[in-house]
Amino acid sequence: MQRVPYNFNAQKNLDVLSKGAFLTTKSGNKINTMVIGWGGVGVLWRLPVFNVVVRQNRFTYELLEKSREFTVTLPYVELPQALSVCGTQSGRNMDKLAACGLSVVKSQKIATPVLAVPGMHFECKVVYNRLMGQENLDKALNELWYHKEPNDYHVFYFGEIVDSYITD
Repeated sequence: MQRVPYNFNAQKNLDVLSKGAFLTTKSGNKINTMVIGWGGVGVLWRLPVFNVVVRQNRFTYELLEKSREFTVTLPYVELPQALSVCGTQSGRNMDKLAACGLSVVKSQKIATPVLAVPGMHFECKVVYNRLMGQENLDKALNELWYHKEPNDYHVFYFGEIVDSYITD
């Protein structure tokens, strides 16, 4: 493990995120990972933050509301099966990590683990969250992303990045 600043490899990390990364959270003895392709790293309130969005009907949402922390793993290797399983199946009904052959390792500063894959890892504590709504969303984006499930808007989570590192 090599500790690096949160903005290390920024361009590479954005490219990886756009192809699929993993958002993991843990509450009690339950761990769930989902695929994310939307998110961002920046500075808010003079804090380094990773913002992610999660729909309320996701199992990850339930766990995240309890744990108030998450990790993001940006894999530096190809993981097509893991991206497929973790992006299409619910952790309510199965152990997604076992199904796609992934394992986790203990995080450095929070209870939620990171995936044991080569890549960039962020450990985050939620400092703000907010349900988005139709009233302030561009109409074209609303039609594109929410027309099938009009009341299933994302919740924005802003997590203070409390540690960031690369693993091989």
